[in-house]
Amino acid sequence: MSEKQGLGDTKLNEDQTKTDLENHVKPEAGDAVQRADGQSQLDGHEAPRPTRLYKRRWMIVLLFSSYSLCNSFQWIQYGIINNIFMKFYNVDAFTIDWMSMIYMLTYIPFIFPVTWLLDKKGLRVIALVATALNCAGTWIKVASVRPNLFPVTFLGQFCCSFAQVFILGMPSRIASVWFGSEEVSTACSIGVFGNQLGIAIGFLVPPILVPNVDDMDELAHHISIMFYITAGVATLLFILVVFVFQERPKLPPTQAQATARTIPPEQYSYTASILRLLRNRPFILLIITYGLNVGCFYALGTLLNRMIIDHYPGEEVNAGRIGLTIVIAGMVGSLICGIWLDKTKTYKQTTLAVYFMSLVGMIVYAATLSLGHLWVVFITAGSLGFFMTGYLPLGFEFAVELTYPESEGTSSGLLNCSAQVFGIIFTICQGKIIDHFGTLAGNIFLCVFLLIGTIMTGLIKADLRRQNANMLAKAAAEGQMSGQDYGATALISQPQTPPYQA
Repeated sequence: MSEKQGLGDTKLNEDQTKTDLENHVKPEAGDAVQRADGQSQLDGHEAPRPTRLYKRRWMIVLLFSSYSLCNSFQWIQYGIINNIFMKFYNVDAFTIDWMSMIYMLTYIPFIFPVTWLLDKKGLRVIALVATALNCAGTWIKVASVRPNLFPVTFLGQFCCSFAQVFILGMPSRIASVWFGSEEVSTACSIGVFGNQLGIAIGFLVPPILVPNVDDMDELAHHISIMFYITAGVATLLFILVVFVFQERPKLPPTQAQATARTIPPEQYSYTASILRLLRNRPFILLIITYGLNVGCFYALGTLLNRMIIDHYPGEEVNAGRIGLTIVIAGMVGSLICGIWLDKTKTYKQTTLAVYFMSLVGMIVYAATLSLGHLWVVFITAGSLGFFMTGYLPLGFEFAVELTYPESEGTSSGLLNCSAQVFGIIFTICQGKIIDHFGTLAGNIFLCVFLLIGTIMTGLIKADLRRQNANMLAKAAAEGQMSGQDYGATALISQPQTPPYQA
């Protein structure tokens, strides 16, 4: 009797079917289950491990996106009304720039202990710490709304920047732990989407809530309203994370995750993982190119108010709207890129194309900023944002592919560390160039580094390790279903003759 005939008889036998189902978790309505029906040691191979997609995965990624939104909103809330906070706290422009750059600076020394903590304690602990720090920072800011309390508001911003260390590298980790191989890039894009939406709101809302008035008491009232709203949202999200956020699903979503779970904790070394990543040449190139691209975005966002006001005096609200346009276009780009990657798996080609278009968008934006037409700036800034901000999830997912089975939090953390370093350098340098030579020279400065990044992206070798692992596992399952030992199966276990074959 052939294996296929045996499996057919098994499916027709109700008692045997019930016995088979006892080996798997009963699915809930709306859950998708992937398993090997009737899998036993029939052909001498280890059966593929059961996997399952839980519908609650969408709730987890949306909750993460929400608290990421709340945190990223605060990154730009000072910079986009730079001139107003300068007047209220009686400080210079460079000091207010540090309210954004502190997010970048804090990330660099703390990312390594945080990724170690992620590997040791898991996603839930990281989520709790992130939301607690973010909540504390918002309430400290509420207490800082007096012209002589700039150090207090800076302390609040520092707490929020510390929370960001526990947030930025999580989208790819949550996507891998909770989502199937055909939706992992989309899930990562949704995770990044929250961060981008927060930046968009950070560009839009502060100029509306805090108008440029001369009366200090009235100005303090407007600033306190903004801080109270932020603190209320942060507190609600902290409570939701306490009661809703889960560490991981009971069963893994993919064979790649199932394999990763079988690695004993005592065999994992965080230091050894870092060293392996630093010896991975394609990943090192990606670290540099990701840092160049995202560093340019950080500099552009931090200095946007200064650039717009320089050419269009009194247009603080429109400066915020232009920033909003950049990020909203980027959010659309992120989702499109995530869906495209899930459909095509063309990681390098898509990354290179988006990187090149970011360069083109930056050149066009730089050339049109001084034309005197705000509607032109809206169009060119939106085009730039579509590609530059849309690049963020591409970098995360490409990194996971290049570094599997290393921790997604570690690879994402190294990418973000590079972005923060370049972000600080580019923000300071472009700010000084703008002060001495004007906005055009400052934007050309960014164009040069985007060109370098585009060239380096073309040199990255596309070694898609996670995709290969999923393909091998799928081929193994198909080999067992047919009772034959195909090449992919042979890579996983030694061939044996099935005892039931005639």
